[in-house]
Amino acid sequence: MKKYLIALGTLAILASGCSSSQTTSSTKSTDGQITLTLLAHDSFTPSPGIFDAFTAATGIAVEVVQGGDAGQLVTKAVLTSGNPEGDVLWGVDNTLLSRALEANVFSAYETPNTASMDAALLHDIPGHEVTPVDSGDVCINYDIAWFTSHNIAPPLTLDALTNKQYANLLVVPSALSSSPGLAFLMATIAEFGTDGWQSYWKSLRDNGVMVVDGWTQAYNTEFSGAAGKGDRPIVVSYSSSPPAEVIFADPPVDVAPTAVASLTCFEQIEYAGILRGTQHEAEAKLLIDYLTDLTFQNDLPLTQFVFPAHNGAILPDAFTKYALRPENPLRLEANVIATNRTSWLDEWSAIVLK
Repeated sequence: MKKYLIALGTLAILASGCSSSQTTSSTKSTDGQITLTLLAHDSFTPSPGIFDAFTAATGIAVEVVQGGDAGQLVTKAVLTSGNPEGDVLWGVDNTLLSRALEANVFSAYETPNTASMDAALLHDIPGHEVTPVDSGDVCINYDIAWFTSHNIAPPLTLDALTNKQYANLLVVPSALSSSPGLAFLMATIAEFGTDGWQSYWKSLRDNGVMVVDGWTQAYNTEFSGAAGKGDRPIVVSYSSSPPAEVIFADPPVDVAPTAVASLTCFEQIEYAGILRGTQHEAEAKLLIDYLTDLTFQNDLPLTQFVFPAHNGAILPDAFTKYALRPENPLRLEANVIATNRTSWLDEWSAIVLK
């Protein structure tokens, strides 16, 4: 289970309050080898040695430096825009993208691998400021055994969560400090509209929703369906949480103990980008190419529990058997998020954190 507790949080994005790692810029060794610094959120956990093939092919080494959750990562990148602490950043998603673009964090680059990606993944980045690397969905997850034992039907829609039979059962990560928490807020805005989501959150508040700093606390501590064995059987997590529960179960299981309410899912796209001001932009472009090519993309499903951006990537049976891919996830246009993100967060805080 330990590997899962680390890996699943990608999509996310995720734990608030994580300690930040000391970051460094790219370096050149005494023998002339360039080492690129890849800044990433704490849940970036690719297979050991995944960059060996890149180094063998290019002579360029890669150092991964983790710096908290995605929100913290973007905040630091904004503060150091033009004078970055690394060369490439992994982990900005579509809910945070506008903040980074407004601060001119990235240097645009179009990798040839975009030809192998669905056009929908490129919709919000017509200038190729960043590059899609994976996608997934933030959804309501629930503990199957809890609802069976209590003879209660699980909530299958966002609206159902305000029903009194689900009072004090839901835990969500904060929209202020967690990427999945922000994605869940966006899901409610997409569902109930810019004039209706506020009333919805007031109803959730009155129904006893628990708000915690980040995904890790929500899922691993407060949620009853995970290793933490908390007392809340409904949580905001990912559509790929059930396969992770199966794959890393100890003892092994062949049926997922958790399920996803597919009508509650919000599409999350994750990007990597070259940090403006890097001293090794040409080498950074090669790293973007590698991150979006098949060697790295095939590693994502069982380490990050996300869907690769490259259409040629292979999805393992253990992933596809249990993962949910909603047909029509909730979405918001990037320009709508960019225009309203700050005011929405202010309103959400006033409602939920008062």
